[in-house]
Amino acid sequence: MRGKRIIKAVALLSGGLDSMLAVRIIQMQDIEILALNFRTPFFGGSRKVERAAEQLGVPLRVIDISKQHLRIVLNPKYGYGKQMNPCIDCHALMVREAGRVMEEQSARFIVTGEVLHQRPKSQNLQALKIVERESGYEGLVLRPLSAKLLPPTIPEQEGWVCRERLLDISGRSRKRQMELAARLGITEYSSPGGGCILTDPSFARRFRSLLDETPKPSLNDVYLLTVGRHFRLQGAARLVVGRNAHENERIASLASRHDVLMKVRDHPGPTSLLRGSTEHAVQELAAAITARYSDATAGQPVTVVAWRPDGGTWTHEVVPAVPGEHPEPE
Repeated sequence: MRGKRIIKAVALLSGGLDSMLAVRIIQMQDIEILALNFRTPFFGGSRKVERAAEQLGVPLRVIDISKQHLRIVLNPKYGYGKQMNPCIDCHALMVREAGRVMEEQSARFIVTGEVLHQRPKSQNLQALKIVERESGYEGLVLRPLSAKLLPPTIPEQEGWVCRERLLDISGRSRKRQMELAARLGITEYSSPGGGCILTDPSFARRFRSLLDETPKPSLNDVYLLTVGRHFRLQGAARLVVGRNAHENERIASLASRHDVLMKVRDHPGPTSLLRGSTEHAVQELAAAITARYSDATAGQPVTVVAWRPDGGTWTHEVVPAVPGEHPEPE
C-alpha cells in the first residue's frame, strides 16, 4: 500500500505572533513546512526567528536579500508608508524569493502571516493582490489568518488544505491571535512591530539625512547607519560614536580604508568613525565629540588617538566638546 504523499509549503517567518500562527495552522493540516526568513540591514536579528522555528519544530533558512532590498528602498514602485518603509514592494520581493525556494524544494505553495486590514497601506485587499501579482506567484500565496475573507487560493481549490480550517481575522487587534496562541501552545513570541527599522521615525530621519549626502549609499553606509550616535559635521562628513562595547566593535568592523577611527587615550569611552572628510578642522571637532562621550573630565585636555584601517596613526589634543556648543546627534 502506498503511503500518503507529503505536501510541502514554504512559509515566511518573522518570529512575530502572526507568522508563527500561520505556520502552526498549516502544520495542523499535515503540511510539511520550510520556514524562510530574510536578512537586510533594516530587519531585526535572526535570534528571535531561530527561537520561533525551534518552538514550531520547523527547519529554517535565512536568506540575505540586502542588495535587492536596498534597491527597492531607494526607489519603491508603490511608495512608502508613514516613514521610509516600502512595505508593498518589500512584501512582493520576499514572496518572489520564497517562490524560488518553493520551486527548488518542490513545494506547492507559500504561507504568510499577513492579516487583512492590519496595516492600512500594505495589508488592504488591493495591496495583497499587488504583492501576489508583483511576485509572480498569483494564487499560490496562502494567508491562513485571513483566508476566509479572501478569494480561495490554489491550495484550497486543489484540496491541499481545508478552507474551513482556516481563519477570518481582520484588523489591528491581536486579541484573537493571542487567544489562539494560548490554545495552540505558542508561549513565546515577539511583540508586534519593531521588525523593520525603516518604520522608526528617528531612523527614517537619519536615513533621509544620509540620502541628502549620498543619494546612492552602499550597503556599508546603511549598516553603519544602524549603530551608534550619528553627527552630521561639515559638508558630507559624518561621525558615528559607539554607545557600548558591542557598537564599538561593530563600528570598527565597518570602517573602510578612507575612514578615520578614533578613541580617547587613557580614558574608557567610545570608538568613533569619521567618514567623508580629511580636513584637520573636521577631525579636531570629531575628536572633541568623541572625548565628550568618554570618561574624561569636562574642560580638561585629553589625547584622542586616530588611525586608518589600512595603516597610519596620529593624535589630537582636544578639550571634550560641550553640549550645546557643538553638533548634537541626529
